Amino acid sequence: MKDILLKRRVKGRIYIALCYGALAVALVPLLSILLVTTSKALPVIDSQFVTQLPAPVGSPGGGIANAIQGTAIVVGVASLIGIPVGVLSGIYLSEYGGKLADLVRFLNEVLTGFPSIVVGLFVWGTIVMTLHHFAAIAGSIALSILMIPVVSRTTEESLKLVPKDLREAALALGIPKWRTTLSIVLSSGRNGVITGSILAVSRVAGETAPMLLTSLSSSFWFSSLDQPVATLPITIYYYAISPFVDLQNKAWGAAFLLMAFLLATSVSVRVISGRRVTA
Repeated sequence: MKDILLKRRVKGRIYIALCYGALAVALVPLLSILLVTTSKALPVIDSQFVTQLPAPVGSPGGGIANAIQGTAIVVGVASLIGIPVGVLSGIYLSEYGGKLADLVRFLNEVLTGFPSIVVGLFVWGTIVMTLHHFAAIAGSIALSILMIPVVSRTTEESLKLVPKDLREAALALGIPKWRTTLSIVLSSGRNGVITGSILAVSRVAGETAPMLLTSLSSSFWFSSLDQPVATLPITIYYYAISPFVDLQNKAWGAAFLLMAFLLATSVSVRVISGRRVTA
């Protein structure tokens, strides 16, 4: 009996050691990225970097304020398009179903696995070629297509977690199903819906390939949705391949800002998910 207990303890400790080892292996690249990016970006980031337009090529100074503004606008418009469509799709799949439900789920799964550059190419062929020039709205449409399956899937799963007793009680009181869905079911699962929306925004904020084919870039402030606009991913790409050291350093600064935004969204998801669990 003692030998069996000893073997179990040894196996348990080996498994724990392997788990800690796997954790260390996973943390090494993450911490390396954080440390290297932060160390190279901090000397570059100042008030001028986040408030001014880019300086002429080869000239020191300037900033990436237009890219920050452009990213906020493009992602914001994409959210206005993609999140409502994704939420409505998730509500349909969870509450109504029907003959189209399986097809919609299948299309969501396919779209989730699509390379983002394929979506960018599709929007380029349908929107950019129609307008005959790159445009911010084209970038927003491309990002919204990438957001829809993420929001739809998380909305469906969140609403499925709402107890059926709530639905049945509301229907027993004579409340119409659409009112039950919006006022009770969606309200009860709102934390999951918000979490999915934040994940979708985080998913598309760093996309580069669709932006290259849709909104491209600009050295000026945002003017309108039918004109090219600068975004952080494209700015990082152009600055990183530049032969000028100053622009390469600014690429690190832009990468740090984008990384900080993604980390902030991840923390927000954790906080909201924690509230959902304790609710």
